[in-house]
Amino acid sequence: MLADWIANNAGSVPDKTAIRFSGQDISYAGFAAMIERITSALAGSGIKRGDCVAFLGFNSPELLALFFACARLGALFMPLNWRLAAPEHKQMLRDCPPKVLIVEPDFIAQTNSIGDALAGIRLVAFGTNAPGWTAWDEFLGHDAIPAPRDAIADEDTPLLICYTSGSTGKPKGVLLSQRAIVCNAANSEHMHDLSGDDVILNTLPLFHVGGLNNLTTPALQAGCTVVLHAKFDPEATFDSLEREGITLTVLVPAQLDMMMANRRWTSADFSSLRMITTGSSIVPRHVIHAVHDKGVPLVQVYGATETCPIAVYLKADEAMRKVGSTGRVGRHCQLRLVDKDGLDVAQGVTGEILIKGNNVMSGYWQAPQATAAVLKDGWFSSGDMGHLDEEGFLYVDGRSKDMIISGGENIYPAEIENLLIESPEIAEASVIGRPDPRWGEIVVAVVVPKANSTISSEQVLKLLEGRIARFKHPKEVVLVKALPKTALGKIRKEEVRHMVAQTA
Repeated sequence: MLADWIANNAGSVPDKTAIRFSGQDISYAGFAAMIERITSALAGSGIKRGDCVAFLGFNSPELLALFFACARLGALFMPLNWRLAAPEHKQMLRDCPPKVLIVEPDFIAQTNSIGDALAGIRLVAFGTNAPGWTAWDEFLGHDAIPAPRDAIADEDTPLLICYTSGSTGKPKGVLLSQRAIVCNAANSEHMHDLSGDDVILNTLPLFHVGGLNNLTTPALQAGCTVVLHAKFDPEATFDSLEREGITLTVLVPAQLDMMMANRRWTSADFSSLRMITTGSSIVPRHVIHAVHDKGVPLVQVYGATETCPIAVYLKADEAMRKVGSTGRVGRHCQLRLVDKDGLDVAQGVTGEILIKGNNVMSGYWQAPQATAAVLKDGWFSSGDMGHLDEEGFLYVDGRSKDMIISGGENIYPAEIENLLIESPEIAEASVIGRPDPRWGEIVVAVVVPKANSTISSEQVLKLLEGRIARFKHPKEVVLVKALPKTALGKIRKEEVRHMVAQTA
């Protein structure tokens, strides 16, 4: 059972470092004791099976301990995105009201501004005795009871609720069961050839399934050491990669771009790394080649919040010969590509990506219609489009909702975006469709030039000459200073469309 992972490791390797954080090493025995104490405190606050516990703050051992304590109690853990504004948090807290909300000091004032949405919630804060709040140390000792031993949930009990970005409407709470997280860990173990000897670096936010579940929770199951950073900083990341014997890490394209722009990239010693995992968005080929030039396989993973996230992945020995692919379907998943009628497409033909497996979400919180729209007979309809090569490797072509239909032809923005960002003059690009009375839609490229670049719209268009069909060429290029993004660097297409509409 997931709730036993840390206790089991504490029994077999009690003195081994489970988490290294901010200069402190926490052994598996120490981490198990932390979880025990937090479980007691939550139980003393009345938390029981089905109740929700929320956390707002940066990465920390306490966040991870809360996750495992909720697993012990059969409770639902809701890590909140600290990059969001107070009204966005208010919406989530009203949608799924927690009984206990634990907040770091940096976010107390913002949380207090939510007002009546906090009614009935026990408010706990780290390192402060702010009015209306219980200090963390007092919470751990106050009303504590022995941690329950008979309340361990079954595997179908929801454990994690993660809210989607909401870029196309109201955010939805994705429910992931203990079974889903266990299955995801098995996929991660196969993907990474994970063993207790690995040292994992996590710089991604743990409020996101990528930060929590790509490597962190699987590593804690396997008895690895997790080097945890409160948040991403390029200098601190270089330091850890060079000095702490890191064997595995996840770095999304936005992070890799920042590191490649750093003076340390060329000389950095990555010799301890077995691979770097990446994903969350389509990975530019120049990023892949830059990592491979360092002698480290860059291994892509495909998935979504709804798949926990690991569903399709490359392995290290496949990375360099399958550049651009997100790999083959995970060991514990099934994959289909279907047309608009739900029929399987032929090899090489683009279809919608469907995923099935125990890693798939239970559904959206209190949203049966939205759940039914994407879950049918156990298959999750991703909304992503892709094709398979002759060996069964998946290539993601883009989002179905992002597909542009111009003059009756289907155009996938990712194909154009990948070509544009190969240019040394272009930092980022997003391609969208704009309604047009003649063509239905026209292709518009929104481009962020690199610093000191003088590239013009005409020069952007010339980059595509002879490389893709004429009907795919943008009819317009919009040059901007930055693109709107999510916490993990995904471009918010809906906001890009809004930008373009304002320039029309």
